Amino acid sequence: MKQATKKKAGSIRRYMGFVKPYKKQIIATVIVGILKFSIPLGLPLLYKYIIDNILTSDQVPAAEKGETLAWIIGGAVFVFLVVKPPLEYFRQYLAQWSASRILFDVRNRLFDHVQRLSLRFYSNTKTGEVISRIINDVELTKDFVVTGLMNLWLDMITILIAIAIMWTIDPKLTLIAILPLPFYAFAVKFFYGRLRGLTRARSAALAELQGHLTERVNGMAVIRSFALEPHENRAFTKQNDGFLTAALRHTNWNARTYVVVSTITDFAPILIFGTAAFLVLNGEVTLGTMVAFIGYIDRLYAPLGRLVNSSTTLTQSIASMDRMFEFLDEPYDITEKIGAKDPVNVKGNVQFENISFAYEEGGERAIDRLTLDVQAGERIAFVGMSGGGKSTLVSLIPRFYDVTEGRITLDGIDIRDLKLRGLRDQIGMVMQESILFSESVELNIKMGNPEATDEEVIAAAKAANAHEFIERLPNGYKTAVGERGVKLSGGQKQRLAIARVFLKNPPILILDEATSALDLESESMIQDSLARLAKDRTTFIVAHRLSTITDADKIVVIENGRITEMGRHEELMRKRGAYFELYAIQNLELVE
Repeated sequence: MKQATKKKAGSIRRYMGFVKPYKKQIIATVIVGILKFSIPLGLPLLYKYIIDNILTSDQVPAAEKGETLAWIIGGAVFVFLVVKPPLEYFRQYLAQWSASRILFDVRNRLFDHVQRLSLRFYSNTKTGEVISRIINDVELTKDFVVTGLMNLWLDMITILIAIAIMWTIDPKLTLIAILPLPFYAFAVKFFYGRLRGLTRARSAALAELQGHLTERVNGMAVIRSFALEPHENRAFTKQNDGFLTAALRHTNWNARTYVVVSTITDFAPILIFGTAAFLVLNGEVTLGTMVAFIGYIDRLYAPLGRLVNSSTTLTQSIASMDRMFEFLDEPYDITEKIGAKDPVNVKGNVQFENISFAYEEGGERAIDRLTLDVQAGERIAFVGMSGGGKSTLVSLIPRFYDVTEGRITLDGIDIRDLKLRGLRDQIGMVMQESILFSESVELNIKMGNPEATDEEVIAAAKAANAHEFIERLPNGYKTAVGERGVKLSGGQKQRLAIARVFLKNPPILILDEATSALDLESESMIQDSLARLAKDRTTFIVAHRLSTITDADKIVVIENGRITEMGRHEELMRKRGAYFELYAIQNLELVE
């Protein structure tokens, strides 16, 4: 219990860091709210005055009663139709503006965090779960701002003002009116302690469901091609049932809370009405006093009921806050050293100095004590059987992962001593599957250089043999390509990816099986653009089709994370070793 309370306080304290820049607006909202809520608090006093001093008074002439009553009602109409609406507008606007700005800042911070997390994190976490933290959980924290920092204070102040006014009218009736308050306090303490844990469980189940759904929507083609609809329906039902169970547990406990609170709320008016009625019969209080107290009971217990309901809202909000900060505390595998420098005048010399790497601490090494010296401008091809470590090796260059042992240097400088963004600015990558965003062709190419001019974008597209097909699209460079480039063929997507790199113009190029999934016609066109792209750059090629890398300066055969052969195509063919066997498999005429 102490640990949960400590965690709750920690989450609130950290969230207040996002709130602090908007404290003036929040204070202004509370002040305007006090003015707005104070106006209705005068009504029961007005009822008492009208009943006791006008309607039931024998000392005021009838004509004067009518005139006084008209002035009072006219004044009340003016206050409620002219004064109160602007106050309510500004209170609502300020509250929503402040809350929306805070959520804007929180989501920006989370998205920045998302971009810093390593690929290892994303390989172990569902996309839908990440989205749930940023969208659903953050949205629920809005209630902490609106309810916890604004409405909560307004309701508490309203209760105190109401009790103070009631005390000035009749202390005895006031004590009876506040008699149920300790029961409210007990209900809050007893019920809402467990509700927070149930809320966290419900949010976690929702994130799991959203993660499962995101995966299945992305893989709908696979589901249909294997006719897996019945199987997936059962799998989704199981996930959905998990969320339903968590939701019903939460609802069950919430319903119990509501029953207790509503019972106390319903009992209070009966108690005060019955007591006041007997006091009127005994002549101890006036009829106006009784009517005023009945009016104040509503103004006392309505905000009190909102306060109790706020406990539910705040419990849910703080539980989401916990999940949000739990995600924000996810550590970075790849960090930037203090004092790291930007690379300057990069030539492109890359050295792998006795490096080793394992995906999991203490796990099997994907790269094992590998040493390789690559000179500026060289074209290095990595070949070997699947799972040998080729793609892993090239992913270490831009620090998608960090080596476990040894070091990688760029122009003699350990890449861990360089700023991450500066390092990655020097590297262009074309992968087997080119990831495109749903925006226009132009914006997808500009990923290589967001500040590029239209002329530079077109020049990059021409260099990548993409300009002609782009011109044939319905809106040319402004054509939206759809999610993950669904409206384009594999070859067209690859050419846009190559155009990005042309626009970036980096000294180091990584081609990770960039043509392995293409037809021969597309491959020929892309090979031509890749040859132009690789000119005068240090180029690392992970090759699937060995016929595409026969002109590489150096071919490196990697098996089980180690270099087993290295040399030019002709040299390796003469050795008749591992490379020869791989090449022969793809070119059956060489097999003896």
